[in-house]
Amino acid sequence: MGRTRRVVTLGRAAALAAACLTLAALPNKTLAQTPAGTPAYDYLIRGGTVVDGTGAPAFTADVAVRGDRIVRVSRDPIPPGQARTVLNARGLVVAPGFIDTHAHVEALPSRPLAENYLRQGVTTVVYAPDGGMPWPFGEYVARLRERGHAPNIALFAGFNTARSQVMGSANRAATPAELERMKAMIDEAMREGAIGISTGLRYVPATYAATEEVIEVARVAARYGGFYSSHIRDEGEGVIDAVAEVIRIARETGMPAQVSHHKLMGQPQWGQSVRTLAMVDSARAEGLDITIDAYPYTATSTGTAVLFPSWALAGGRDSLRARLDDPETRARIIEGIKRTIIEERGGGDLSRIQLAAVSFNRAWEGKTFADIARERGREPDLDFAAELAIEIQLQGGASGVWHVVDEEDVRRILRHPWTMISSDGELSALGHGHPHPRGYGAFARVLGHYVREEGVLTLEEAVRKMTSLPAWRIGQPERGRIAEGMFADIAVFDPARIRDRATFTEPHHFAVGVEHVLVNGVPVIIGASLTGEKPGRVLTRGGAGKAAGD
Repeated sequence: MGRTRRVVTLGRAAALAAACLTLAALPNKTLAQTPAGTPAYDYLIRGGTVVDGTGAPAFTADVAVRGDRIVRVSRDPIPPGQARTVLNARGLVVAPGFIDTHAHVEALPSRPLAENYLRQGVTTVVYAPDGGMPWPFGEYVARLRERGHAPNIALFAGFNTARSQVMGSANRAATPAELERMKAMIDEAMREGAIGISTGLRYVPATYAATEEVIEVARVAARYGGFYSSHIRDEGEGVIDAVAEVIRIARETGMPAQVSHHKLMGQPQWGQSVRTLAMVDSARAEGLDITIDAYPYTATSTGTAVLFPSWALAGGRDSLRARLDDPETRARIIEGIKRTIIEERGGGDLSRIQLAAVSFNRAWEGKTFADIARERGREPDLDFAAELAIEIQLQGGASGVWHVVDEEDVRRILRHPWTMISSDGELSALGHGHPHPRGYGAFARVLGHYVREEGVLTLEEAVRKMTSLPAWRIGQPERGRIAEGMFADIAVFDPARIRDRATFTEPHHFAVGVEHVLVNGVPVIIGASLTGEKPGRVLTRGGAGKAAGD
């Protein structure tokens, strides 16, 4: 008497709609109004197919949640009367919430629901990859905790940010004093909760740092038990040496190291994943802890600055303009742009270079270099490409989508046992810009396309790559598995329906098939509808994390 219990039935459109309406009408959103302590469990997920995150075979079980923990996983039915809210998951998969080890979510304070991630079943995002961290680090973390956010977040200390703060975009080695200042910044970020150090060695200014400088700074994070994650120095013709550099850094620092969003760009490199993965296997056989993350697409996304020789970008835009004013230097820059396009960024096919976000000309967003050439009555050749790249960069640059990766390399990398899934996506606002679809669909694409349709991975292995493997990598041993005592980060999805809907021509579409998502035991999606709750925590290495207001 006095106890209220709700049953939410999933799997049918009508039932889902009814569940959404019922829960939306409740006070305090999804939380049932029952006397404290009356039910044994807050949530009971009944009859689902549990894929527990370890790679073990799926099994049918009930999963009970109390507070922020999974407290019972039972192959025998748990009486529904023992729970405050019951979720009927028959025909659905109950998995740990997915963990994205490479995400660009700097906008989380202003877009705290992170809807494009939640709708894929992602419950934890790892921010500040590619060497860029928010600074001051502690102020950003405090702002997150004050405002709240739906998914959990973990953060890297960023080598690129430290070098930029200390040296600007100078193309030279750091002095001993500058090196100490950079190390102090990394030390501060690690003390304030960073899980490791990231680098973007393809980007200014980190591209100007020798390996020895990176090693010296990374050792600071190593002292805290952090790991090293790198956008490697070259994913094109120098990819073998770049992977070797990651392995060297792991060997000399004693740190675990991750090759982030591993891929091979440009037709001359296609197939070289056989060699890079063999290098990872060899390093692991040596006793080094080397892992990989990857996203499931044959296109990349980054700024147009990558078309330029790194030396040409030193000192910023004014310095670039001055170099271009000199005919001889301009010719060298143009030659470098053409070489990059041929070797890495489209092989001379300008339809492979697509603009994503162009602040000074929104009409170009979604168009390729070839489209713009035709609009101007020009041949879509390398001369035009170099001219357009310079025009764009002198106006502040743009982001692009580059269709330059081979499908077989994607599959081979995804299958590797030490590869985990990432998105390299961003917090997208519907209709804003023309982003790479990975932010809307990476995890759903793996489950829909590469598991269900293509059979590249089994369901159990794919979930392992999204859950327990990245949880282990980022130092969160109490997440990433459906097991008693684990944090209740849970994704419930329909294995027959889950898929990505975002495309390169129409990127602003949420994934479908995810019915329920819980973060720290609080539903953020119920019946495929957002609840508006913000139970995410800032996760620190080896810790449970702190909620907003803690």
